[in-house]
Amino acid sequence: MTAISRSVITFVAIGCLCCGTIAKAQDKKAADEKLPSELRDQVQKSIDRGLSYLRSTQEEDGGWTRQFGPAVTAIVAQAFAEDRSHGPDHAVVKRAIAHIIRYEQTDGGIYERQQNLANYQTSVALSFLAALPDDLHKARIAKAQAFLTRLQYDENESIDRANAWYGGAGYNTTKRPDLSNTQMMLQALHDSGLSKDDPVYQRALVFISRCQLNSATNDQPFAREYNDGGFIYTAADGGQSMASDQVTEGQAVLRAYGGMTYAGFKSMIYCGVGRDDPRIRSAYDWIRRHYTLDKNPGMPGARAQQGLYYYYHVFAKALDAWGDPVVVDSRGKPHHWRVDLCRKLILLQRPDGSWINEADRWLEGDANYVTGLTIQTLQTAVRQ
Repeated sequence: MTAISRSVITFVAIGCLCCGTIAKAQDKKAADEKLPSELRDQVQKSIDRGLSYLRSTQEEDGGWTRQFGPAVTAIVAQAFAEDRSHGPDHAVVKRAIAHIIRYEQTDGGIYERQQNLANYQTSVALSFLAALPDDLHKARIAKAQAFLTRLQYDENESIDRANAWYGGAGYNTTKRPDLSNTQMMLQALHDSGLSKDDPVYQRALVFISRCQLNSATNDQPFAREYNDGGFIYTAADGGQSMASDQVTEGQAVLRAYGGMTYAGFKSMIYCGVGRDDPRIRSAYDWIRRHYTLDKNPGMPGARAQQGLYYYYHVFAKALDAWGDPVVVDSRGKPHHWRVDLCRKLILLQRPDGSWINEADRWLEGDANYVTGLTIQTLQTAVRQ
């Protein structure tokens, strides 16, 4: 054998060894990203118990917690529709669909007219309908999409880009915009497949960016004093945060908090903001500094448990959209967020299979709403 032949053989052998090493590393990384099978089984059992509770509370007309129009029904029904043992053709889901479409309005929205919650109710109804494979809802989905985009504040309402309301959405056509309603709208449009090129996303990004406490990228006067990268409830009317508990010179001190920060972070991803954008980086740095599932971070003192299940939901949606299986916090500690979240929610489940927040605010004292939302959160966490 010549020296050249020996060199070729050696090169090939080393190459094979390297490829094998890389393949093993890739296999290990893939394994690390997946939930342990034992935990996945526990999650499904938890979901099964939750759905059993919700089957027992469905009303004769197919709805849940009807005083909030189609909203809670849509949230719960989507949890059933996306469960492997039920699915969109299950009788529970069929009854819920019949209930929800009774709220369809001539303007394309799906809401209860007396409650002034047209954006919120239509958004959750649209996300639910988009989860169904039935082409019968194709026209209904398109009408709901158009309705939501009309609710966005823009030039059609004589609101130009200089206005702090621009690009946002509120509960209805007259209520001032807020980040929660805006992210609900974007979630529904994203879920229902609205093109990323639709101008609604870039208009929304203007409002979302103004809700971020980032003096380098936020052009609102209040942002000059704040720079932690988190998000507040609204940039409208000088800024407002549900986490504010201090007043200085007659003005509430604006504080970012978890529910809105993950909502804003997620919405920026849906709007196509790149991973290296300073708005995304500063938001993710806030997430790294405040990683926790024990409270809604940023909410002060006794209010730290308020909005907890909303927080869990946007936490899951945002990190799922981000795509990384591990969050390394500001102290350098890695967190497998899917594992952490699943274990936390299993521990919080009540003996009857439901979830509820004793710190009742924003409807979290309603077991139907919280249980439906939490099952959706778990479904997002195990979807890989």
